Amino acid sequence: MVEGVKLLQAALGSGAPLEAVFVDGAARSDPAVAGVLAEAHDRGARLFDLAPGVLDRVSDTVTPQPVLALVGMPSATLDELGNATFVVVCAAVRDPGNAGAVIRVADAAGADAVVCCEGTADPFNPKTVRAAAGSVLHLPVVVAGDGAEVLDRLGRAGLARVAAVSHGGTPYTTADLTAPLALVLGNEANGLPAQLDDRIDARVTIPMSGGAESLNVSTAAAVLCFEVARRRSNLHAMEEAR
Repeated sequence: MVEGVKLLQAALGSGAPLEAVFVDGAARSDPAVAGVLAEAHDRGARLFDLAPGVLDRVSDTVTPQPVLALVGMPSATLDELGNATFVVVCAAVRDPGNAGAVIRVADAAGADAVVCCEGTADPFNPKTVRAAAGSVLHLPVVVAGDGAEVLDRLGRAGLARVAAVSHGGTPYTTADLTAPLALVLGNEANGLPAQLDDRIDARVTIPMSGGAESLNVSTAAAVLCFEVARRRSNLHAMEEAR
């Protein structure tokens, strides 16, 4: 389920199949709403006008959107990641808002995929979809099972398994982030699940000079993902200059 004009536009842009679109009848006069409805209709979606207040009752947001659509759920598997060189792994990231924000950050930084292990919020939960701002519709997001099995497979695929930890890791500014890697993000409160410890090849930490004990998992993901992107961009520039 996607809510709002922007997410519906993202769904249309991704080519995802539209099952149905529901619109608050009073919103049809809005040019933005009218435009996206016309495109959805041209794609063959069924359009349903609802009486005022109906979307308010079915939406779980404080300020309901005037448009809601049912979209064919994307599917991706670990088998499809054979050529990936940068994968973000969510291990027990339970909050849908955090999980969605991580997916959005990974997409923006150019990651090849996000893998959501057992215990992580459903990436296609409406709250997660909203927080991901449409990224779940075009970045491969794998709904996987046991985290240990996931890391075993990624390790066999040649990816270094690098865990983000709040303390005790190598400063991310000096860590090797140019090789093919899987960036592993743990639980918001408890960090990396203990059963994954022996599957981790390296640990990185974001040094902090203030009094904060740690960063929100999506904030840490942003710092680390864009550092990976920066390092690889610099490496590419150096190779071209040779």
